[in-house]
Amino acid sequence: MIEKTNKEETSLEVESYKKLSIQVSLNGLSFFVLDTITNEVVLFDRVLFKTSSTPYLAQKELKQLFKKHKLVSLGFSEVTVVHKNEMFALVPKALFEAEELANYLKFNTKLLANDHIEYDELTNLDIVCVYVPFTNINNFVFEQLGEFEFRHNSIAFLQTILKQKIGSKQVCFVHKTDHSFELAVFEQKKLVLYNQFEYKTKEDFLYYILFTYEQLKLDVESVKLKLFGQIEEGDTYYDICYQYIKKVNVFEPMYDNISALNIVEDKSIDLTLLNSL
Repeated sequence: MIEKTNKEETSLEVESYKKLSIQVSLNGLSFFVLDTITNEVVLFDRVLFKTSSTPYLAQKELKQLFKKHKLVSLGFSEVTVVHKNEMFALVPKALFEAEELANYLKFNTKLLANDHIEYDELTNLDIVCVYVPFTNINNFVFEQLGEFEFRHNSIAFLQTILKQKIGSKQVCFVHKTDHSFELAVFEQKKLVLYNQFEYKTKEDFLYYILFTYEQLKLDVESVKLKLFGQIEEGDTYYDICYQYIKKVNVFEPMYDNISALNIVEDKSIDLTLLNSL
């Protein structure tokens, strides 16, 4: 099993100016290469699975992407792998103990004896994400590219939200992708809830949002719903939300690499990954 690396420990002699970010889930894969000199996304690709896959088949697809784009030969100054799965739990830092990792997950997911559990800290929120990464994916990337960093997708998402102007009132953020969406509710700039949902129809999409509003007693007349990702004003997903929630808007998140957004016009790229580097 590979160990997580620290950015400060990586070699300062690396001449490459390109960064690689890979996102892996059982619904699909995506990656992009960022030129850090021009802040342009110079290479991007993704593969969507027709049905939910397995870690083994996901690795086979990733291997094909590596071969197709000759990623090994490009050379990178930094590589990040983002694991998107349901095998995670967010734990308040005050309650976190590194010796209890399995106990945080056992109520949310079925653990196997050989599962390797990791954790990432989000210091701005005093939260620790405990999760099971795709070990075979990590091993493959290490074999191909050497040392790299990895984290859970919830960290990348929340880092993106923290770069926005949240305000002091209650607000619900939703990031929509092909088969799933992430949802976070903030109040007084503190995280109230984060979760992931899979959907097949716009009615599914709306149901989980309204269920969240109901469970947290959020007022559909006053609590803002801020949407981003694969959604835009006037499409069916936006319209159905607008029927039931008064304050709905689609926004473009702020990113560290602003000029990169001018290059990527395809909404299919998961732009939360821009903040993963």
